[in-house]
Amino acid sequence: MRQSRYIGQFKVVRPAFEKSQQEAISWLADAHATAEAVAGFPSGRHDLTPAYFEKLIARFGCSPERIAFRGHELIDFTHKTWSEMRVFDLQKNPTGQPMEARQRVYDELVRNKCDLLFPAESSFGNDLIHVSCTGYLSPSPLQRLVAERGFGGSTRVLHAYHMGCYAALPATRLASALVGQQWDDNNSGSFLSADVVHTELCTLHFNPLEHSPEQLVVQSLFADGFIRYKVANQPAASGRSFKILAMNEVQIPESSQAMTWLPVSWGMAMTLSRDVPTLISGALKEFIDRLISSAGLKAAEVLPRLVYAVHPGGPKIIDHIQQLLEIREEKIQESRNVLRKFGNMSSATLPHLWNEILENSACYRTGDLVLSLAFGPGLTIAGSLFEVVGSET
Repeated sequence: MRQSRYIGQFKVVRPAFEKSQQEAISWLADAHATAEAVAGFPSGRHDLTPAYFEKLIARFGCSPERIAFRGHELIDFTHKTWSEMRVFDLQKNPTGQPMEARQRVYDELVRNKCDLLFPAESSFGNDLIHVSCTGYLSPSPLQRLVAERGFGGSTRVLHAYHMGCYAALPATRLASALVGQQWDDNNSGSFLSADVVHTELCTLHFNPLEHSPEQLVVQSLFADGFIRYKVANQPAASGRSFKILAMNEVQIPESSQAMTWLPVSWGMAMTLSRDVPTLISGALKEFIDRLISSAGLKAAEVLPRLVYAVHPGGPKIIDHIQQLLEIREEKIQESRNVLRKFGNMSSATLPHLWNEILENSACYRTGDLVLSLAFGPGLTIAGSLFEVVGSET
């Protein structure tokens, strides 16, 4: 008999600093203007002032009406004294520090964050999955934490890297499989679980000499985020959890270049095609129908009941999905709320959205069905169908 799996016990740790979107846009505008001047105006224009870039970002980027705040772990974003920056020392390096330096900063900052994600009294289970598309180190900060706490001989650390915004879904599938393996090994009805941890420092990865509309969208959208949760064979003893009913991912044919995430000399370079919403539209309804059917349910009966957890890749993605699927605003409002409160935290965003739904018992009740959707390089559509279970209090 198939064993059920549950997601719960979320722990959010916010970045050390937070900026209003308007403050972030002002910082970005100064960074672009400074980099241009130090590099000798490679664009060929000598009138590229902070005011010019602020207008450009306002035109193409994400507005403060859609994103109110974005968190960041790097202290660079708290001031504009470029000579004192750790990564964006633009008066010496107009593209910012190279990839190696950024990864060392990631290692330090994330290792410090791990102590908050796992306080000193925390215990570790058999399995821990570390999810990120912004840091690549070996040993990783999570491996070091486990070893330093004395669990290196009993906790297996698995890395789920480079999948971007949809990574929470395959990471959850991996965790579910690991819980199944624990069941086979132990052959007991005890509480079995795997931890999933997301550590994203998206703000480490931008180049202030890149001024294209596409890059201005990216730079004004992404933020840092940290969250952990458990995938288990039983719901949490207190509070609410999600029961996993179905999960899947598919790649859309002939779309591999629509979204990319490429390591380059200065960091991680993202590309994002304008065709992404159109490509998603052509495949999404069939994907949802199959996902619901795989849970043994009928789409026609389930669709009117669904709550939607759409990864807020940007304001236009939410708008497009809402229009395509004819979703009532109250059924998708949490995606807008998360984008407004936090920005796009890449793989950490969907877990934040799940946590918000579980905590908001006034709007989302036990028994509600939650359809999660996320999109990433591939071009990949990932989705899940959950049921809210547990106590309302």
